[in-house]
This record gives sequence, structure tokens and C-alpha cells, in this order.
Amino acid sequence: MHYTGEHILPGLIGHFAVVLSFVASLMATIAFGKSNFAQIVDVKNSWKKLGRLFFLVETICVVTIITLLIYMLHAHLFEYKYVWTHSDKTLQMQYLLSCLWEGQEGSFLLWTFWHCVLGWVIIKRAKKWEAPVMMTISFAQVCLATMVLGLYFGEKHIGSNPFILSREDGIFDMAPIFHDGDGKLLENYMNFVRDGSGLNATLQNYWMVIHPPVLFLGFASTIVPFAYAVAGLINKDNTWTKDAVSYACFSGGILGLGIMMGAAWAYESLNFGGYWAWDPVENGSLVPWMVMIAGLHTHLVFNKTGYSLKSTYLFYILSYSLILYSSYLTKSGVLGDTSVHSFTGAGTELQLLLFVLIFFIPAMILYIVRAKNIPSIAKEESTYSREFWMFIGSLVIFLSALIIIGKTSVPVINKMFNTKIADPEDVKFSYNQIQVFIAIVLGLLTAVGQYLKYKDTTKKYLLQNILKPTVIALAIATLISIFVKIDYNEKGIGYQVALYVALYMAVYAIVGNIGYVFVVLKGKVKAAGASVAHVGFAMILLGVLLSSGNKKLLSHNTTGIPGFEKSKTEDPAENLTLFKGIQTDMGKYDVTYIGDTMNNEDHKRYFQIAFKGKNGINEAFTLYPDLIKNNKGVEGMGANPSSKHFWNKDVFVYVSAWKHADDDTASFMPGELKVGDSIFYSNGYMILNKVDVNKASDRVVLKPNELLMALNMTAVSKEGGRYPLTPAVVVSGDNARSIPDTVMSQGLVVRFNKIVDDKAGKFQIGIKESQSMGDMLTLKALEFPFINVVWVGVLIMVFGFLMSVGQNFKRENSVQLRKV
Repeated sequence: MHYTGEHILPGLIGHFAVVLSFVASLMATIAFGKSNFAQIVDVKNSWKKLGRLFFLVETICVVTIITLLIYMLHAHLFEYKYVWTHSDKTLQMQYLLSCLWEGQEGSFLLWTFWHCVLGWVIIKRAKKWEAPVMMTISFAQVCLATMVLGLYFGEKHIGSNPFILSREDGIFDMAPIFHDGDGKLLENYMNFVRDGSGLNATLQNYWMVIHPPVLFLGFASTIVPFAYAVAGLINKDNTWTKDAVSYACFSGGILGLGIMMGAAWAYESLNFGGYWAWDPVENGSLVPWMVMIAGLHTHLVFNKTGYSLKSTYLFYILSYSLILYSSYLTKSGVLGDTSVHSFTGAGTELQLLLFVLIFFIPAMILYIVRAKNIPSIAKEESTYSREFWMFIGSLVIFLSALIIIGKTSVPVINKMFNTKIADPEDVKFSYNQIQVFIAIVLGLLTAVGQYLKYKDTTKKYLLQNILKPTVIALAIATLISIFVKIDYNEKGIGYQVALYVALYMAVYAIVGNIGYVFVVLKGKVKAAGASVAHVGFAMILLGVLLSSGNKKLLSHNTTGIPGFEKSKTEDPAENLTLFKGIQTDMGKYDVTYIGDTMNNEDHKRYFQIAFKGKNGINEAFTLYPDLIKNNKGVEGMGANPSSKHFWNKDVFVYVSAWKHADDDTASFMPGELKVGDSIFYSNGYMILNKVDVNKASDRVVLKPNELLMALNMTAVSKEGGRYPLTPAVVVSGDNARSIPDTVMSQGLVVRFNKIVDDKAGKFQIGIKESQSMGDMLTLKALEFPFINVVWVGVLIMVFGFLMSVGQNFKRENSVQLRKV
């Protein structure tokens, strides 16, 4: 049947490019492999040129595929499943890129694209290592190409084709509007396709335009040290370590940046209540980075001393294997119930698992077989040598990574072995209680390690250089402990002491590495890439301790009005309910819900929340948290936080519930009382203090001959809040009109009904309780002191890594020039 309105050509070109990229990457793998194993120079070069040609074809195909998908998203070609599933016509232009990598296919293509870029860097720089390294990279491209191949064998399929038509996947089968009387799809069904299903609400943020490309560059970069290590094992040649160190530094820096950009996204866009939640997807990217850093340190040790080459091989193999494993975790759907930002399964679980094993198992077998050919020094390192403590530090990092990935893999273990291992009651603390001690060790080693020389160090030299930084660090850390403190004692005195020790070690690492630059390197900052990276890492550690250890809840529920039911993740007692236009006490601030606006451009409802400091806090600012309707499998509204950034803190706010004013159906319930009596309502009681007659009031303007009688009352909530009430009645001759009074934060309305007994002084009032008196929202507000230390630390750490890359590239170039 011919269907009108469909644009078939982009899909045909795209699918052809996918198949061609698969074939080209397979041929590139073979050609580079032939070049590596060839003995004759001319044959080796001939195969290498052919490998480059196939890799060029593959690169062109990958760029074509991505370009076509961007075009299809921009043109709203909803006849394609990928476009219909991940976009709609209302999306802002910048979010089209987010649409590209929202789906599994797009994320694999992004990963493949970065492999292409890195591959051309290798081709340009790798010299004798080009063929074996590109053989591994090209084979990885073969595996990635299968993830978007979309070939079916009966009910089984290899990969998911991003160019499949919506009608071929049955997208429109359930809607009668697209079918004729016999249930067949109409030839002009496209005339009835008005829009796509849209982009996931959590991805509609600028961080999701820039975070995934950087993170996937980090993912892709880990293959380069891995490929060098595999090449060394295959060729029984360990000289690769001189060339590969720059790529390991780059991978450590860019992957670390990608991870922390994800933390910034979580902080800016997710109601994590912070920047790190030990979420499985966060851990899935953190662990390979940690193993890469462990490998980088043992790599540097080997280049300087000849020690730790076996460890370097192992760490690089595990780092890339863990990248693949993290892809299995995030894309197989196994974490669907435990992570807020993982992909759901798309029938590729087995293929993803094979992707992990096809690299890990052969590499480990090769490592074991070649172990006897890996050189090692029989002589034990001195305990006063830099290499000894760098190796110990690498083992500590590796141990930490194993603990994290073990806890993160519980859902996988439960699925594979049908076990029912439950998460701990406090997931964050289950990680923190172990990692804080690892942080202490790493802080100490980072502070002292660089003052040690390779081979051996005299005690006199060490003490002479380390004494001044030690005293300065002790003084600074003591001042921070006294004036800033770590106000976190929820887990007992032992854990709080550990946090303080970690604080001292973080400061020690900062001061120690700065001191090393000026004392040992004599101010040669250009040669201090490692020290700069260490300073950045220590600042991240310090910032985490100060911001998380001193995180303060501002939004204690003083009104007693629960905006929602208690859940595992949210407690109404930690969320304050505000009524529109009513200033409400929030401890350090008076907070007012000014209003809200629906932005038709990004489809978010923005809330204007005014903060005004009190008790000597001279601060006034407005925040604009928002809600966006969830559109991908989760009901309700998704919350996006808003933060006010000060130099020494952030005030972080997100809306946890919102209710628009409805018609009020509640009725008044009568009650009688005298002066001094009290009467209960659902959240407290009210006292009649006295009766005022004709007392001036801002609430009532009297006409001539009118009499005003007002009941001076106080409502006292269960939480201890006291609220004045003055229900009144205005009498004019035989007529009377009631002037009710309200306590918005208590949902309480009181009116003066009548005098029951004039002589006894008994009065009747009407009491109405309603949550529909006006718009109200419930929000959570947190204060993060010194959180900027975290973000500045990230930038410094990444800058240090890039300095190291530059240093090593410069060193490699100078070596090559000397050879020439």
C-alpha cells in the first residue's frame, strides 16, 4: 500500500548508512588487524591505508546518520518512531539535541561519534601503535553499530533501528482515527498525526544539552588506554605506556568533568535535594572513572620506576569493561525501579551483556596468558618512596570502586540469582559510612605523596618539606572547625568525628599540593598538572563535607498542613505549605508565594517565591522553581528546583506539591464559647480573649449609625503557631452582616454568628476548615553552605588533568624530534 505524506528517503539513506557503517567498521577491524600482524613493511602499510579508508567511510556514515536524525527531529517527521517517541512540535530548538540522545539509539550514536573523533587523533599521533589500537577501536565500533542495526531474525532482533517507521512498529495501531472500517491503516494516516509524544520532562534543561556529549566523550575515551593495553599484550610490547599516558590523563579529566556536570544537572534540575544521591546511574559512571584514576597512577609509577605494570594493565582493562557494564546497567532496564534517570529495556538486554563479555573475557584471558611476559621488579619498594604510596593509593581507590559497584549491582544480582536482597533503610549513609574513611586515606596520601621521591626519600628531606604545609593546614582546618563546623550528628559521634578527620585531610591535601608547587617545583606551575588536579580533587572533597555536612533544612512544616502523604523519599514535616499572597514564617526567612505563570514556550509552570531575611539576615531575593507535567511513564508533575547563589552558600528550593483553588464546598460548623473559653478545630484550638465594641479596624469601614462587635480570638496550632482572629458582625437597625476572618495557613475560616446569651456573655461562632480558600503550594527549601567550593574544585581538577595532557604531549613531541 502507498501511504501519502510520508518522507521515506531520509529513512532509506539513514538505514543504508547504518548498515554501511557496520560493514566499514568490520572491514576496518580486519584491515588494521592484518596490518598489525604483517611482517613485511609494505604489506603492513598497505593494510593500514586500507584500514584508514574503511574508518573514513565509517566516520562519514556516522556523521550522516546523526545529521539525518537531527533533520528529522527538526522537520517533525513523526512517521518515524524515533521522532514521534522523543519529540513534539512545541519543543524549543535547543532541546532537539536532547531528543537525539534521549533514546538508546541516539546515545549509542553519540558514543560512536566520539570513537570516530578519537580514532582520527590516534591515526595522526600513534605511529607504530596505530594498527593494533585502531583494531580494538574499530571492533568496538562494530559492536556499537549492531546496537542500531535493527536486523530481525524471527522475533529476535539485533539492535534497534532509529529509522524504523512508526506504522511498522505499531505505534498507531490502537487509535481508531488512523484506520478504516476494516481496521486497516489509512493511506493518508499522516493527515491525522498532529504531534509526537514529547521529550522526557527531566531532559528539558540546558544541562541535558551539554552534559551527555561531555559524558559520552569521557565514556569513549576510556577505550584508548584499554586499546593500548590490549595492543601491548597482543604484541608482547610494553613500550606503549609512554604513548598512552596522555590519553589516560585526558580520559580521567573529561570523564570526571562529565560526571560532575551530571551532578550539576541533578542539582539544577532534579529534586534530589543536592548534587549526589548515590543513584545507580551516577555510580555507574563514577566507578570506571575511579578505576581509570587508579590505573593512571600505577601507569605513572611504571613510567618512572618500572613497578606496577601488571596493575596498570588490569586497571585499564577493568575501567573500559566497567564502562560497558555501566551501559548494561543503564540501558537494559534492570535499574528501572532503582534509578530516576536510566533507560527502560528495549529488548537489548542480552546484546548489552554480550557487549560487556566480548571485551572483558578475551582481554582477561590475554592478560592471564601474557602475565609472565609482563616485566616486574623483584626488589620491594621502599616505604619511603613515592611509588609505594601511589600504589597503595591506587589500591584504596580500586577498593572503593569495588564497594560502590557491588552495592550498585544488587538489582542485577537479584535478577540473575532470584534473590531478594533489600536496599538498606538509609541508602546514602550505607555508602557514606565507608567512603568517608576512604576519603581520609586518600586525602592524607594526596597531601604527603608528592613530597616523596621515587625510589627512596630520606626522613630529613620529607620532614623538612612537609612540616610547614602540615602546620598551616592544621591551623586552617582548626579555624574551619571552630567557625564553620560540620553540623551533622544524626549518625552518632563516631561518624561526626570521621567527618572532621576527613575535613582536616581535605585541607591538608589542598595546602600540601600548593606547598609542593612552590617549595619543591619552585613555582613552576606549568609542570604542576598533577598537583593542580590534586588541589581540585581535595577542594571537591572539602566542598562536599562543608555543604552536605552543614546542609540545613529551612522548610520545617510550622503550619501543620501536609501538602501530600508521606513516602519513602518525602516527608510532609520537611515541606512548608504556603498560601498565595500570605507571608509565612520559615525560620531565617519570611517567605511569600507571590504567584505562578504558565510558560507556553517551555510548558513549565513557574512559581514566584519571595524570600526576606530576618533576625539580622539582610537578604531579599526571589526564586522561580517550576513544575512540568511528566509525559514518559510517570504520572503527576516533575519538579525543577531553583537556587539563589551566594558566595558562601546556596538556598535551594523545589515545589513538592501544588493545588489550585477549587470551589469551596465546606460548610460552617457552629460552636459556643465565652470570654476565656477555648474551642477545638482539627489542627489545634481557639481562645476567645475578649469582645471589642466599635473598636477601630482596618478590616471594616463603618457607615453612620452602624455598630461593630468583634471577637478578639487567637488560634493556636498543634505546632505552637499562634494566629490572631477577629470575626465580627456589623449591626444597623434590624439588619446585621457578618465579617468572617481567616487563617490561610491553617485553612481556617471563623465567623461571628450571634449572641446566644447576653447576660451570660455566651457567643456562637461558625467554624469552617477548607484547603480550597486559595492557591497553595508546598515546597522544600535547603541551604548548602560553601557549595561553590565543590564546583570550583571540579574546574581546577579538570584543568589540572588538561595541564598534564599538555605536558605529556609536549614530552612525547620532544622525544620524537630527538629521534628524528
